[in-house]
Amino acid sequence: MKDIDERISVIVKACDDKNGFDIKVLDLKKLTTFTDYFIIVSGNSTTQTKAISDKIEERMNELGYVISSKEGYGEGRWILLDYGNVVVHIFHRDEREFYNLEKLWTDSEELILDEM
Repeated sequence: MKDIDERISVIVKACDDKNGFDIKVLDLKKLTTFTDYFIIVSGNSTTQTKAISDKIEERMNELGYVISSKEGYGEGRWILLDYGNVVVHIFHRDEREFYNLEKLWTDSEELILDEM
């Protein structure tokens, strides 16, 4: 569990460092088998979403965590970073409102970031 906590903390801190906003961590362990957590963050522009993605990758690489898959970076509207048990969704604010992943996963438990 310590490994997961570290990854979540590193990712959330990287998002915050690049002024990502409305950061949410959803616990999906009881709902799906393909991942344990979604981290969802918004940016105001494609430049910002790419900067958030770059910072997450930089920090995770420094700690030896290898990304399994990366999608959407070219357009920067919805970037997905797959770290296995943790999947990061970096949205342009307009895309986040449209797709509303939080509503799709309403049965998930949201982790309180202050407790991490």
